[in-house]
Amino acid sequence: MAASDPIADMLAKVQNAARAGHEKVDVPTSKMKLEIVKILKTEGYIKNFKKVQDDNGHTVIRIFLKYDDFNKSVIHGMRKISTPGRRAYSGYRELPSVYNGYGTLIVSTSSGVTTGKKASEKMVGGELICKVW
Repeated sequence: MAASDPIADMLAKVQNAARAGHEKVDVPTSKMKLEIVKILKTEGYIKNFKKVQDDNGHTVIRIFLKYDDFNKSVIHGMRKISTPGRRAYSGYRELPSVYNGYGTLIVSTSSGVTTGKKASEKMVGGELICKVW
């Protein structure tokens, strides 16, 4: 059965793997997922990522998870904001903050997928994809 919300599926896989203490997790690839993973890397939530072929020949994104000195995951939570049944949009003035600035908001704008802070600096709004803390 195909996932009705592949981005929410990716976020759930990453969050579950981080809570279970796995070193890496594989998620099916797409352009949007790749952009989200790039943001997670630049914001310091994951160690690294790379595109690889799985056993069936499909291209997947292998995400290497990041842990602190006490083996606790750097990712405390991930939540999808915009769903297929209810899209959430916001202008650059109304972009919500995540945990008073300690988290990251990921937004799909007309100039590409970016963080909430960069979207406000560029003065562009868009679809609120997810928040990570």
